[in-house]
Amino acid sequence: MIFPSKHISISIHCPADRVYDFALNPENLPQWASGLGGSIQKDGNDWIADSPMGKIKIAFAERNAFGVLDHDVALESGKTFSNPMRVVQNGDGSEITFTLFRLPDMSDEAFEKDAATIEHDLRALKTVLER
Repeated sequence: MIFPSKHISISIHCPADRVYDFALNPENLPQWASGLGGSIQKDGNDWIADSPMGKIKIAFAERNAFGVLDHDVALESGKTFSNPMRVVQNGDGSEITFTLFRLPDMSDEAFEKDAATIEHDLRALKTVLER
């Protein structure tokens, strides 16, 4: 099965390596990622956040030279969501893109709500980095 998807992208007037370094650091998530929670702490090798979905565990892809910020979000129930995300150089700035998949049990309203949250978060990231 192939899920419908939406690519949510925003330009940031900041070099891609700076955007990448900032977004990859879980300690920075409360500054811009409302969908992942308002607080985060390290617990052993894991990053645990309080989110609108309850306590979640967040794991980013290993640091890489390609701007890949893919991350898994594991709910307390054990259900895990994989989230593709990437930052690339765009002239003097960068472009960050998140791919949202519409899962089979997701309503149109829920899908659009998730998309709006992601867009809000990417705009918050832009604001923080362009200060």
